[in-house]
Formats: sequence, C-alpha cells, structure tokens
Amino acid sequence: CVSCKTRADKKDLLRVVLSPSGEIAYDPSGRLPGRGSYLCKKRECIMMELKAHRLSKGLRHNVDEEELKRVAEAVLAECARDEASEDSTVKGE
Repeated sequence: CVSCKTRADKKDLLRVVLSPSGEIAYDPSGRLPGRGSYLCKKRECIMMELKAHRLSKGLRHNVDEEELKRVAEAVLAECARDEASEDSTVKGE
C-alpha cells in the first residue's frame, strides 16, 4: 500500500492506474494497461492518501486534487461494498 506501506497480495489491495493516455482511474480488475499503484482496502489508508499524495510517487505522475478526489470516491465505494459483504458473511446472510 503506497499509503501505509503494508505489504499484501495484489488481490487484497486496490489498484489505481495511470493509463498510457495519462488518465488516472480505479482499476477493479487489476488488468488495465498502464502504471499501477496499490492501496489497502482500509478507509483510513484512502483518507490518509488524500492528505499525503503518495499516489503521485507510486504512479510517477503528478495527481491533481480533482483527479485524486474522483479516484478516492471510486475506491471508497469499493471499500464500502467490501465492508457490507464482510458484514453479511459474518451475520450468515
């Protein structure tokens, strides 16, 4: 994770990619072409990233505030889905 420096399998992290055209996007499949950078599936890491801008270093590209907010919203939505899924699994639903 570029935010907290935790090491984990790629499947346990969320990928953000800088496409060859220069667009930054959340990559849920992990297969989009371009330079990727990974974040934990923890809300705290994503919020910390919004303040620290480590994603720019991981992607080797300046990420402006609007791009960062847009990508963070997509990643936070994925985290919320994961948390809801885990909650329903724990409750046996």
